Amino acid sequence: MQANIAVGLIETSSIAKGIESLDAMCKAAGVKPEVHLPISKGKYIIVLSGPVGEVEAALSRGIEIAGDTVLAKHIIRNVHSGALAALNKKVKADKIEAVGIVETKEALPALFAADAAAKAAFVHVAEVNTGKGIGGKGYFTVVGEPGAVRTAVAAGVKAIGEDAVVSRIVIPNAHEHLGAVI
Repeated sequence: MQANIAVGLIETSSIAKGIESLDAMCKAAGVKPEVHLPISKGKYIIVLSGPVGEVEAALSRGIEIAGDTVLAKHIIRNVHSGALAALNKKVKADKIEAVGIVETKEALPALFAADAAAKAAFVHVAEVNTGKGIGGKGYFTVVGEPGAVRTAVAAGVKAIGEDAVVSRIVIPNAHEHLGAVI
């Protein structure tokens, strides 16, 4: 299900430039900061939400201010509500058959990939971690039927490209104890 809002993502290699970009983005358009924080390796991440045009304007301004410190930038039009609900938290699934995990080199591509995964197949987005406490990388976890999880993982990887991926796995018949981890 889509949330009928857009999400803009910027990851910078500078905390100071990230904060300056956040300020410029909020001044440029009517957007709401969902996540804005420093993460490992001196990086700064910003996730903004709002109407598509507002997010596009804010993202453009943020990229301009951040300049060559931009590590990743994405816009998600009509973000999937499951991806947004699992942003930096765990959302328990009723039942776990198969588990899919995609680990990304940078933090924010994980959200972009999770959105693509959730739109590609009927899966539950269990978590989208955008770098907090994991060394500046990102990952997302989906659960569902094995075929749907395979499709979702493939779509997530395709959305960000192989070069952005550290690892991807699909566990077809997950052990019941995995539910405590996910």
